[in-house]
Amino acid sequence: MLNWLCARMPRWVTPDLLTAVGMAGAFMIFLGYAASNFGSSWLLLAIAGYVVQWFGDSMDGSIARFRRIERPSYGYFIDHSCDGLATLLILMGIGFSPFVTMDIAMVALAGYLLLSIHAYLSARVLGEFKLSYLAAGPTELRLMLIALTAAMMALGNGPGLFGRISGFDIFVGSAGTILILLFVIQTLSTGRRLARAERRGE
Repeated sequence: MLNWLCARMPRWVTPDLLTAVGMAGAFMIFLGYAASNFGSSWLLLAIAGYVVQWFGDSMDGSIARFRRIERPSYGYFIDHSCDGLATLLILMGIGFSPFVTMDIAMVALAGYLLLSIHAYLSARVLGEFKLSYLAAGPTELRLMLIALTAAMMALGNGPGLFGRISGFDIFVGSAGTILILLFVIQTLSTGRRLARAERRGE
């Protein structure tokens, strides 16, 4: 589908413009969550933002490859820098919403960023770049967040079973904890792999 879209993009649509579109989507998500304090209908803006963010984030590299105008170092640096900022905006927005407390949202942010750090380190020491874990990548994560946002609209932000801690807190906190555990497991696994490789090379 991405190649089909690339073939139909006007020439003035550049990879940098699509990166900016992706960041605009991240700001939409942030605003939608933050504004949901004034009404859950604002969450529709967040859902629309996920679509815009997916489009820009998926298409910027795709159109560069399709047109054979890749700038590998520049693209790698800008793309992943924007990914980090977009993730911050999304999870900070969730934390500003009335559905998830900020400290829980920051646990999820920490987990995501730790796995991102692992991916960048692995690219350096192993020459492997991996952003999908447990059969889930960025697209699946966006779909999960859209479903979470739809659940927020449907269920509201009433008191949870554990008082101040809502079901949304438990879900987001559990996801963050899983990401942190994955980071620890992947770090131990990669460390053992590197140690074996260097022992063989001695």
